[in-house]
Amino acid sequence: MSETLDINATATPTWTEEEIRQQPETWLKALKNLDKQRCEIDAFLQPVLNAGNTKIILTGAGTSAFIGDIIAPWLARHTQLDIVAVPTTDIVSNPMDYFSKGRTTLLVSFARSGNSPESVAAVELASQMIDNSYHLMITCNDAGALYLDAHNNPRAYALLMPPETHDRGFAMTSSITTMMASCLAVFAPEVINLASFSVVSERCQQIIDSLGDFHSHPFGDLPFKRIVYLGSGGLQGVARESALKVLELTAGKLAAFYDSPTGFRHGPKSLVDGETLVIVMISSHPYTRQYDLDLLTELRNDKQAMRVIAIAAERHPAIDAGPHFYLPPARHFHDVEQAFCFLIYAQIFALSESLKAGITPDSPSANGTVNRVVQGVIIHPWNA
Repeated sequence: MSETLDINATATPTWTEEEIRQQPETWLKALKNLDKQRCEIDAFLQPVLNAGNTKIILTGAGTSAFIGDIIAPWLARHTQLDIVAVPTTDIVSNPMDYFSKGRTTLLVSFARSGNSPESVAAVELASQMIDNSYHLMITCNDAGALYLDAHNNPRAYALLMPPETHDRGFAMTSSITTMMASCLAVFAPEVINLASFSVVSERCQQIIDSLGDFHSHPFGDLPFKRIVYLGSGGLQGVARESALKVLELTAGKLAAFYDSPTGFRHGPKSLVDGETLVIVMISSHPYTRQYDLDLLTELRNDKQAMRVIAIAAERHPAIDAGPHFYLPPARHFHDVEQAFCFLIYAQIFALSESLKAGITPDSPSANGTVNRVVQGVIIHPWNA
């Protein structure tokens, strides 16, 4: 089912729109570049991973932090490595909770600009507090502090994304997904690689093409006042990023929330009313999928929300019973691959809501209280 309005918009494309559209191409471009550096990357990583009991922390600030939330669960299970996601914003305020002096640690830092104060400080804290700390910087900016610092640190390696992923728009779009794909390919190349990921790219390109000019509303042009995204496992990270995207691009005019389907029943479900849009991202794992479908059916039977939409890859009667989107046909996707498809829908929805509200998506914070690169952060020295 497609709920897209048929609107022939003639507005000049924004950077945000162009950066959403370029993603399928930039993913493949990044993976081609990564293949050329594979020997260097492996030479850097193998001694670290072979050290025994190595801890890998995926980190970043804001949207960059959500990369870890999305991919860490699958990567940890697939690789059997100790991989966790911790935002730099948590590390800088509580480094003692995440760093162990005597344990080899690889800090994987995601950064669009590489200049966020917390991201720079997290690297410095790790080097200061951990005897054997190593750093993999995955960034979109070759002039950023993280990228430049990596070249002066023998225990660091910088993996640079294609220049066009240094998004000029306020919200991170192509930057998050390209860094996400690259990290997956670094640690799980037998599953995520240029050949296998071309199918993900093709599927997402079909989604982009199906949604036309982006000035229409993919989830329906209804007067909802709040939106809830729900996803299980790593898809909860997708839900979190999806909620942030619409919050950012509408300058907070549309209230956005996220949760897991199982967690939503335990209180947060209270926020659902007749002005609420709920999006349920259905897992591809047959076990997890059962819980997603249970809540989907429950929310529809409650008849409290203005609309409850499912996004899924595989057909099911519970999905067909109400508004839904099925991903274009393709081979079976792991949830970590489906994440890219779900993010495309969320980005386009956020952009359409921004335009609907009369906001400039490339610079939605008219009063300047929120900035493309965070400002006003005081980094306090660690003296313990």
